[in-house]
Amino acid sequence: MNTIKMHFFILSLGFIMHVSGQINQELIHFQSANPFSLNDIINNLENQEKQNVFGKLTIPQDSLNHKKKYSLIIGIAGSMGWRKHHLDYMKMFQEEGFATFELNSFKSRGISSTVGSQNQVTTAAIILDSYRALEKLAKHSNIDKDRVAITGWSLGGGVALFSGWIPLKKVISQELSFAAHLAFYPPCFFNPQNLSFTKAPMHILIGEDDNWTPANPCENLVDILSENSNIGITVYPNSHHGFDSEEPVRRNENGYSFKNCLFDLTEKGDVLMNYLGLPMSNPTLQKIGFLFCVDRGVSIGGNSEARKKSLTFAKSFMKRSLIKD
Repeated sequence: MNTIKMHFFILSLGFIMHVSGQINQELIHFQSANPFSLNDIINNLENQEKQNVFGKLTIPQDSLNHKKKYSLIIGIAGSMGWRKHHLDYMKMFQEEGFATFELNSFKSRGISSTVGSQNQVTTAAIILDSYRALEKLAKHSNIDKDRVAITGWSLGGGVALFSGWIPLKKVISQELSFAAHLAFYPPCFFNPQNLSFTKAPMHILIGEDDNWTPANPCENLVDILSENSNIGITVYPNSHHGFDSEEPVRRNENGYSFKNCLFDLTEKGDVLMNYLGLPMSNPTLQKIGFLFCVDRGVSIGGNSEARKKSLTFAKSFMKRSLIKD
């Protein structure tokens, strides 16, 4: 091969490698609704106010096979919306060859943060958004509908976890399921009367010193569910809420600390106040219910060792759960 041909071959190979590694991004729009509570979904889904929702789909397009179907990871942000450390995971997943979808439940509703209120966009609404996104993306020509995982942080972690609760799922979607659920520091302070959860892999990553969404209720929930569900938990020592961020630990005086809370969750989807046993079925009743156990002021910030380990675990978990042999 002469020098000119060799240069041409090298340039062509470099072009193919570059194009093969490109990504395609598109905004995906779909219709969801605005339930306040899980009960609204289980018992009155058809009558909920409709809501247009969008998110960003990223596909690591293989230029040599435009018909390729990719495993997909749907990501759910926390109460402060999408943060850099959330996007670090999504970028990592893309680099591993996964498609990703950044659900934007907040921006779709004109909300930037729910810290200090937790009622403008609820867990119930985002769980519904997640399944409606799954239904929409299952029809995409480049998505393998049987290999779609869900992951989320804090509020989004609760969505990732309780999207696997069967009394809720069977009402929203009987045909489609998430293939895996990875929840970062989710709110676990619920005592579900119905312990039926998905058989798909579920895992919780949480900090030992988290006083926003404490680790102990998550450990207890995993113990209760582990007999009949494929669920695990990793607790990182000396780590706070948001342990996987690169920001220093700081105090957030507006955040709710749920370290003294444990709410009963009925099979109908009602979250009951401590002591009174009344359902927190609207914003006013939720505020009243929080008075019995919630404190203001939480710690949030990163732990570099826990961050490194959680990134490694998340990559491994998704590969085990989504990649076919």
